[in-house]
Amino acid sequence: MTEPKTYGDAVAVVTVTYSPGKTLDRFLDTLEKATEREVTVVLADNGSVDGAPERAAAERDNVHFVPTGGNLGYGGGANAGVATLGNEVGWVVVANPDLEWDPGSLDELLTVATRWPRGGAFGPLIREPDGSVYPSARLLPSLGRGIGHAVFGKVWPGNPWTRAYRQEKEAPTERTAGWLSGSCLLLRREAFDSVAGFDTRYFMYFEDVDLGDRLGRAGWLNVYAPSASVMHIGGVSTAKASERMLTAHHESAYRYLADRHRGLLWKPVLAAVKLGLTLRLRIETRRG
Repeated sequence: MTEPKTYGDAVAVVTVTYSPGKTLDRFLDTLEKATEREVTVVLADNGSVDGAPERAAAERDNVHFVPTGGNLGYGGGANAGVATLGNEVGWVVVANPDLEWDPGSLDELLTVATRWPRGGAFGPLIREPDGSVYPSARLLPSLGRGIGHAVFGKVWPGNPWTRAYRQEKEAPTERTAGWLSGSCLLLRREAFDSVAGFDTRYFMYFEDVDLGDRLGRAGWLNVYAPSASVMHIGGVSTAKASERMLTAHHESAYRYLADRHRGLLWKPVLAAVKLGLTLRLRIETRRG
């Protein structure tokens, strides 16, 4: 039997890049003020053509450009980046490159982690560019909530399933959650290893939901830490292929529910879910 690895206390940041443009500079500039620690940054690159990741690595000593060999999706790219880290790294941040860190925010996440020895993932408060708070700590999508949100989330935003799932009325207090937004996660590497990282079948979307669920099943906690905060622009890379991303979102939503409801008895229900998602995709594609 293979002995589990022992990790040190070093911190690394892995960000998956796909032609991130100027947002990457803001990510790296603000990261410098987010922590007093020395932090290694890995740019797990899924095939950028704008030269931004290569330039960043050439100009900054702590930034490393790591081509993944193709467009592996978000989870696959993150896994590839984490795989390059040495055993001295016991804490890994996985974050989008279109993120801006508040001063001291990474150090605050690490401080929160000391209060939760079984915490496997920690997520900060995430603000939108307009200053509103993004509901980044949510319940896991049960079949009822999942169907209601997946089918009606875009066409009827105020539906009760979406409101319950997104936990929008919850006060921003330190607490456990079913899952945390993958746009910014501090991960205990031991916990990340225990579930073999992200499930690479999720090309984009729901890889963070799936990770949170599997961490919970493995005995780890997903902890919302709003005393740390960041701002997420969002959609910089995915906007370049919006129809493809919409399709990926719907495929991932179905995969998540199908993975957790196996067997003949669930087939009619899943067939109805698939039909509803297909209809929603057609509506959203026509609107786009």
